[in-house]
Amino acid sequence: MDFDPPESVRPLLAKIERFIADVVMPAEAEVFDKGFTGAAPLLAELRAKVKAEGMWGPQLPKDIGGLGLDLVEHGLVSERLGRSPLGHYVFGCQAPDAGNIEILHKYGTPEQKARWLEPLASGKIRSCFSMTEPENPGSNPTIMSCRAVRSGDEYVIDGHKWFTSAADGSAFAIVMAVTNPDAARHSRASMIIVPTDTKGFDRVRNIPIMGDAGSGYGTHAEIWYRNVRVPVANRLGPEGAGFLIAQERLGPGRIHHCMRWIGICERTFDTMCRHITRRKIDDDKTLATRQIAQAWVAEARADIEAARLMVLHAAWRIEKKGFSVARDDVSLIKFFVADIMLRVIDRAIQLHGALAITSDTILAHYYVHERGARIYDGPDEVHKMAVSKRILARYS
Repeated sequence: MDFDPPESVRPLLAKIERFIADVVMPAEAEVFDKGFTGAAPLLAELRAKVKAEGMWGPQLPKDIGGLGLDLVEHGLVSERLGRSPLGHYVFGCQAPDAGNIEILHKYGTPEQKARWLEPLASGKIRSCFSMTEPENPGSNPTIMSCRAVRSGDEYVIDGHKWFTSAADGSAFAIVMAVTNPDAARHSRASMIIVPTDTKGFDRVRNIPIMGDAGSGYGTHAEIWYRNVRVPVANRLGPEGAGFLIAQERLGPGRIHHCMRWIGICERTFDTMCRHITRRKIDDDKTLATRQIAQAWVAEARADIEAARLMVLHAAWRIEKKGFSVARDDVSLIKFFVADIMLRVIDRAIQLHGALAITSDTILAHYYVHERGARIYDGPDEVHKMAVSKRILARYS
């Protein structure tokens, strides 16, 4: 296993690094100030520049306008994009659209691809993924109250969802709903496309995240589906296959997330090191002369390097052997990398002092918007429990 960037993508990685630093990062302040909706013209301009530079959709298959990178290659790209909160969006590989594109590309009918996949892959529209419910544990998607009842050639959907990320401004949702309540646990739900302008689709609110409700793409919505009628032809894949498709979606998605988190770690690490080497604590001494600061720098560097190798190893295993073989690896990286990212952010904040809880650095943004990393895609504790059960079973 060679985790040096493949020769084929090294020029692309260097080009992306320059673009993020020179073009995307300078735009962050305006987007944070105006929100994704208010800054839509600027974001559209940045996306146009990415397309003009031939970097759009690194994870997309070439047949739908992307670069066709494999999981390891895209993981390396995702790390570079993760250095800016705008990176993935500007390059057309942001969640939840990236996962929805994968589903549509693999399971979509020709009609679904023409109506939804093509404009989604090109960035003309956005989408959302509606699975989590406030009344049920998000850690166990086999427990679901939302129902889709067959009525002739339509499904009638009723249910309550929340944390439907990016629903504000999305053209359609992919909804997980129970279609076979009497089936086995993992065969009850199906995935169904629901245009957001369908009667009965009620986006109740954008949920405030630590006080910030956001706008447009940068939101997490609460939604009621009330007697929503859509054609049966809007179902993705076979009836009852929703859980299976969701698992296929989540495996590679966790690689993308973890490499993005490592990009956040690197940005935070740079910010921290620059600050402590400049921050005077005495006439002739900086914060960098203090042993606690030195220890935190060393520990952060070791943690980040370890996390990167773990994620790339998991990506390599998925590519070579399939997700089922790499299940342990995926569970391990999810909680390990999230914990490291949040520890690096917290220590960087501590070393910055009061400056860090203002919006004058990127650190406060990360503290608010990345704390959920240890909760979404399955809480850390669930992943630890699941992977330990699989490991211990091999000793029984």
